[in-house]
Amino acid sequence: MNDAQLITTSKRLSYHLRHAPEKIGLEPDAAGWVEVAALLAGLGGAGRAVSRAELDEVVARNDKRRFEFDESGTRIRASQGHSIDVELDYPRSTPPDLLFHGTVAAALPSIRIEGLKPMRRHDVHLSALHDTAVRVGSRRGKPVVLTVDSAAMQRDGYEFRVSTNGVWLVAGVPPDYLSGL
Repeated sequence: MNDAQLITTSKRLSYHLRHAPEKIGLEPDAAGWVEVAALLAGLGGAGRAVSRAELDEVVARNDKRRFEFDESGTRIRASQGHSIDVELDYPRSTPPDLLFHGTVAAALPSIRIEGLKPMRRHDVHLSALHDTAVRVGSRRGKPVVLTVDSAAMQRDGYEFRVSTNGVWLVAGVPPDYLSGL
């Protein structure tokens, strides 16, 4: 599978596993898991056939590790970023003292007032690495990286979780915990 095919397939998987499973006949369980066989059949039925070997390659080669198989390898889910109702069951975790969020300048006026909100997702996504936040912000233009005082947030009772692919998740970040605005 070449890089362009990998990206196309990854985006298709993200769409169906995070946002619209019903469009290919999938019914994720409460934690977002679907049977691999059902996913492959649904994609094929929609005219976008993917083999098991191609699926394995997309999961293995995805640089952001967006997908995960269960221990048996018979179920798959997106690691985070869902707009559908799921409970990913990641344990509460202690974050590094500082986390980062990549965005663009056009978003700053509302962030200054409301802080970071999950928007159409379940959680706000944060990174432990500044460079990752730069890449995330670059997807929509010139990036602006905000620094989150996660140590203070945790002291104040906010709960953090970390997904299997290293994305830090929190319900929201009030503006008082942000710098770089």
